[in-house]
Amino acid sequence: MSEGSEKDYSDRTNSDEDESDEDPFMKFLNEDIHQCALLAANCNGDPFFPRTTQILLEYQLGRWVPRLRKPRDLYGVSSSGPLSPTRWPYHCEVIDEKVQHIDCTPLNPEPMYIPTGLEMEPLYPDSKENTVVYLAEDAYKEPCFVYSRVGGNRTPLKQPVDNCDNTLLFEARFESGNLQKVVKVGEYEYQLAVRPDLFTDKHTQWYYFQVTNTRARVVYRFTIVNFTKPASLYNRGMRPLFYSEKEAKAHHIGWQRIGDQIKYYRNNLGQDGHHYFSLTWTFQFPHSKDTCYFAHCYPYTYTKLQEYLSDINNDPVQSKFCKIRVLCHTLARNMVYILTVTTPLKNADSRKRKAVILTARVHPGETNSSWIMKGFLDFILGNSSDAQLLRDTFVFKVVPMLNPDGVIVGNYRCSLAGQDLNRNYTSLLKESFPSVWYTRNMIRRLMEKREVILYCDLHGHSRKENIFMYGCDGSDRSKALYLQQRIFPLMLSKNCPDKFSFSACKFSVQKSKEGTGRVVMWKMGIRNSFTMEATFCGSTLGKKRGTHFNIKDLESMGYHFCDSLLDYCDPDRTKYYQCLKELEEMAKHTHINVEKAFEDSYTSLIEITMDPETKKYLKAKKERNSIQASHHNAKEEVNDGEHLLKTQKESNSDVKDTKPDAPDNYMVGYLRRPLPNQGLG
Repeated sequence: MSEGSEKDYSDRTNSDEDESDEDPFMKFLNEDIHQCALLAANCNGDPFFPRTTQILLEYQLGRWVPRLRKPRDLYGVSSSGPLSPTRWPYHCEVIDEKVQHIDCTPLNPEPMYIPTGLEMEPLYPDSKENTVVYLAEDAYKEPCFVYSRVGGNRTPLKQPVDNCDNTLLFEARFESGNLQKVVKVGEYEYQLAVRPDLFTDKHTQWYYFQVTNTRARVVYRFTIVNFTKPASLYNRGMRPLFYSEKEAKAHHIGWQRIGDQIKYYRNNLGQDGHHYFSLTWTFQFPHSKDTCYFAHCYPYTYTKLQEYLSDINNDPVQSKFCKIRVLCHTLARNMVYILTVTTPLKNADSRKRKAVILTARVHPGETNSSWIMKGFLDFILGNSSDAQLLRDTFVFKVVPMLNPDGVIVGNYRCSLAGQDLNRNYTSLLKESFPSVWYTRNMIRRLMEKREVILYCDLHGHSRKENIFMYGCDGSDRSKALYLQQRIFPLMLSKNCPDKFSFSACKFSVQKSKEGTGRVVMWKMGIRNSFTMEATFCGSTLGKKRGTHFNIKDLESMGYHFCDSLLDYCDPDRTKYYQCLKELEEMAKHTHINVEKAFEDSYTSLIEITMDPETKKYLKAKKERNSIQASHHNAKEEVNDGEHLLKTQKESNSDVKDTKPDAPDNYMVGYLRRPLPNQGLG
């Protein structure tokens, strides 16, 4: 990836003047230039003007008048031009047809699969008699990334050879698709292999492929034979996802969980000491001659993100408080977007606003993180008074997709550098890992301007149920710090007890995780630095126990995140102290000395300093009519129209306020001190 300048522009785009052949905004720029006779200042030869392309000289009344060039649309989703086209490694074959799905969720909960004990474990010895019906060899044409091409290597969609042939047709050469090889081993039985992440020989987990030429009321068996993880949620009740275009058109049914005789097991394909595992399931298609899809999790593509951002940009209200810019470009020169969400700043007091940072999709196969991110953005950009309150109180910096290249080509974990970006936040190789390099740099510069109270990186988890968080713990095992880092996750678990498990949260810094965003941001000084992990499967909690998470469930986690942020920063500290008291009780069962920890936290753990006007506004908010002192009896619902969270009123009369006379506007010395041994080194 070429950089126009070594200078850091934080959340500004880099200069791309040298690659204007496929720039979607050239038409817009040309129209601007041709409105009058203009020259760039560096072409005029006048030593009075600096050499720059940002100053244009307009000839008026016999003299040259300088003016600034109209800013180009930095977000790439402008109403003045088309969406920025996706760029693929030049050798990747891509079909011409565009794949789209509706986002409708099932009306009823989808139960997990319960094994019968009669599930088969198909083992497929190599046989030349079997027919290869799909083979994608284009991925292996290069050992490493060379260059990208808009749209990739375009190729037509395969058609059935004979109308009488009942062989299924497979396809995965579309955005986020992943399927390497399919062998027909029986009349209605297929052996599949998924493609490793590009330019690696591992990370076979994500699958997403199309099936056509289907026959209804026939039992098919599909077996994916080259998974590498010994443990899988498929052995704990998880079912594959299925989508039918005919069902979507006729009945408005989207992705649904399907499959019988589901089994995840070790097979006999191991080579050179490596062991592989198979996933097998049987299924009957609902329609003949249908176009269907199977996937590991609900797909969320780069194009879908661009369309979502385009809608925000074209909305006359949302575009006023949500600014979309390009943080950087990837190796393939796809755009990494950054959103700044806040009420427009009017004066110098705006520096008092604290910042909150959210990122997602550093691992491209963890698509559930994008649905949580969408839920967060839907809420924070909404017209509720809670959303307005959050925008008035904080500056949100959001990077919704850190690894667009990996998302586009259907990788599970890596970028086109063949590396896990979430192990390279400490790297100085800007050209190799641009998105995490620029994200870290943006956050560092942001911290110079304002306090960052929370950082959260959204992920998916392949081995555990529910949704939970990973945090960081100081090596000094400080009593106050021990409690402080657990307050927000505990609040989140109380706001959505059917989805979020506080007991599954872990707070540690392992050596193998020192290059992750969570640990690096914590070492930079962000004390509330988390990774939120969402299962690919479902819940073991409350009323959702034994059911899969659907799209709406994942989106609701974004709403609950906002709700918990309001609780965390509420000037009425009742909920805050209630959580501290619970954490003190939990800590008594550990080996940590927490005597008087609750009292210490009163003088050591208040993170937010509100100015008087903000506190008055917070207390006057309409949609949060009362403070819940006990979250255990909280009732919640997601409004389908507005997706707004409302909490039922509860009396606080039976809850003792631990610090009834505590002032709201104080910042203690402990949090002003740097954390020990926090250098990035």
